[in-house]
Amino acid sequence: MTAFKISEIDGVIAAQVTPFDEDGKVDLGRTRTITRFLMERGLQGLYLTGSTGEGFMMSPDERKAVVETVVEEVNGALPIIVHVGAISTFHSVDLAKHAASVGADAISSVPPIYWSFSPDQVYGYYADITVSTDLPMIAYNVPLAAMGFDLIARLATIEGVEGVKYTATTHADILRIKEEIGADFRVYSGADEMAMSGLAFGADGIIGSFYNVMPEVFLKLYAAMKSGDLAEAKALQETANAVIFHALKNNPMSAMKRMMAWQGADAGLCRKPFDNFDAAGEAALKESFRKLRDVRGLSGVNFLDTL
Repeated sequence: MTAFKISEIDGVIAAQVTPFDEDGKVDLGRTRTITRFLMERGLQGLYLTGSTGEGFMMSPDERKAVVETVVEEVNGALPIIVHVGAISTFHSVDLAKHAASVGADAISSVPPIYWSFSPDQVYGYYADITVSTDLPMIAYNVPLAAMGFDLIARLATIEGVEGVKYTATTHADILRIKEEIGADFRVYSGADEMAMSGLAFGADGIIGSFYNVMPEVFLKLYAAMKSGDLAEAKALQETANAVIFHALKNNPMSAMKRMMAWQGADAGLCRKPFDNFDAAGEAALKESFRKLRDVRGLSGVNFLDTL
């Protein structure tokens, strides 16, 4: 029995990072630490083992261990969406059944990647995964395997496919999804740098990487959009984007984990082939963010305030 219906999953949802230790192994202790950190910061949901969570870097058993750990730590306090995407339907179904068995509230998946699968094969992939559990499926429109409106509309005809994580920048389709597929079909905007735009075009919530790092900014942005304060939302988006674009130039996956550590939530390391910062590199990263903060006059960003 899930704790949350999909109609109750909205707001600011972190695509949670996965900590690895110095030997490259999944660090479940640090996983608990950052889960508590995100809960304490007021996040409204967690999205596990996706792109930001380095899910494709992990074995199925490692992905299951992370999900079990987070579900246990959250204990029903927040909705949990588990990304079960894999190239093979076989592995995705296995991960979906596991997510359902441990108490996740929804599942999600990118389309199968690497080979050029046909629209019929992609449809079959989602149909097979969705029928394997009673959990709602949130399809995932990601640039690496982009799905146009027509395919999303077709997937929406599958019983149990009840939403989409929309990471493409073509936000006019968010409005179209709501108008043509239906207002009850959930849309989660997935481009952090366009959170305001996604919400303006009708997204029910936002799922993103940098919500691990500066949730306070996006929680305020979400509240501003709900209240109709567009000027405040724009100012908050500008602050967030300054940080995002700077991080994107500085090994972003590893940078996010260091930015969390500076706030007392050690998110560990990334798994190779991602790079990690040594002591000198981290010091340089800190200094670059200090300069960004001071030059741009950024305020209200917790990790910047700690530097």
